[in-house]
Amino acid sequence: MAEHVRVAVIGSGFGGLGAAVRLRREGITDFVVLERADSVGGTWRDNSYPGCACDVPSHLYSFSFAPNPDWPRTFSGQEHIRAYLEHVTDTFGLRPHLRLGAEVRRMTWDAQELRWDIETSAGRYSADVVVSAAGPLSDPKVPEVPGLDSFPGKVFHSARWDHGHDLTGQRVAVIGTGASAIQIVPAIQPKAGRLTLFQRTPPWVMPRVDRAISGAERALHRTLPLTTQLRRGLLWGIRELQVQAFTKHPNQLGLVEKLAKQNMARSIKDPALRAKLTPDYRIGCKRILLSSTYYPALTQPNVDVVASGLSEVRGSTLVAADGTETEADVIVFGTGFHVTDMPIAERVVGADGRTLAESWKDGMEALRGAAASGFPNWMTIIGPNTGLGNSSMILMIESQLNYMADYLRQLDVLGGRAALDARPSAVHAWNRRVQDRMKRTVWNTGGCTSWYLDASGRNTTIWPGTTGEFRRATRRVDLAEYEVLRAPAANSEGEKAKKDDKDEVTA
Repeated sequence: MAEHVRVAVIGSGFGGLGAAVRLRREGITDFVVLERADSVGGTWRDNSYPGCACDVPSHLYSFSFAPNPDWPRTFSGQEHIRAYLEHVTDTFGLRPHLRLGAEVRRMTWDAQELRWDIETSAGRYSADVVVSAAGPLSDPKVPEVPGLDSFPGKVFHSARWDHGHDLTGQRVAVIGTGASAIQIVPAIQPKAGRLTLFQRTPPWVMPRVDRAISGAERALHRTLPLTTQLRRGLLWGIRELQVQAFTKHPNQLGLVEKLAKQNMARSIKDPALRAKLTPDYRIGCKRILLSSTYYPALTQPNVDVVASGLSEVRGSTLVAADGTETEADVIVFGTGFHVTDMPIAERVVGADGRTLAESWKDGMEALRGAAASGFPNWMTIIGPNTGLGNSSMILMIESQLNYMADYLRQLDVLGGRAALDARPSAVHAWNRRVQDRMKRTVWNTGGCTSWYLDASGRNTTIWPGTTGEFRRATRRVDLAEYEVLRAPAANSEGEKAKKDDKDEVTA
């Protein structure tokens, strides 16, 4: 028999744990967190590759309701972020709600009962409301390379690092030049016999001003919590001021581009290598990467840069699109994730029997980044157009948690068996406004192809404004944007009342 809960949260990364904490703070304890792995942490559990760290300052990359005065570095590593999430889990008493090893296989809306039926690898559940926090960085993307199956050596993705395989003295090919690759390359270069980087598109790289946080600073933050808040506020404010350049005035990024070129010139003296590494698009079009070790690593005698993507594998020979051939013992894919085609969408079946993936076949869209039409009482954390190009995603997550909390309050106010379904007109109107604002941003005009864009070239990933604007937009649920669904009520004789199961609430 299925276990029924008021709320089922999917995933236990920052989004899922944040939702669980917020539910408890709202006085809701009838919920479960369904997690496919055997521990919490989300992307910070899965990504344990050498050199893995965050490119957002630690005091901003943490929950406002769970400040950490003991971050060891200004940009903390994966192990410290994962430990922080374990600490949040314990501090807020979330372990009784966790259902580990429970991968969601299918979620189906029951229009008669107004609930979600959920099939997992560990049993069945039903829930009045589903909060999907699977996250866009959950499922690694490995390109379909002809002949890859013939490769005799080791192959793995950066998010599925094989720690049992020793790279010492081996010929290692790293595919991709994104945020993971620029951390992996410097970390494994001293150990590899030969390291070849396949670069389809060079990134813009700025210095990473990282340092250890002194014991005195940490003691100050523990003694005077206000100092932690001030530090966080300063980091937030600086990034809010940068948003206009990304969203309205991309030409203002020219100065930043000049600084990035100077950063490259300091480490890359070879003109030919510098030419390979210089992007031909406006800085900011792809995510600006932070590293002070990437460029120096590329100048080492055991490193080659192939300025072309991997196009074919012939046994142990890797062939680039430009014809360059490289022998390798190990292939490491740093090729990102299924962001605009999240696999979880294939497992969500809505009111009309269509999956969310089918509903989104022409591009993802959700009301205020949270609610999809035809999927009642289903919300997503880090949904369409909620990503950021220059600040902390925790700010966006907390805004969506405000929206989730008010969504549940509205259901309480409505009373009885009720559900909210985002009106198609409201979803489309919201999406039109977002896409209209997107037209002038650097992500759309900067001249690059990035993972921010879906297969049709539409930016369904990034929020084209400040985090403050998004917080104001998600502070309250506007019932005019939803249809209220009612379950058929039973009368005193046990018969179903004959009434329409949809009541419309107007403004």
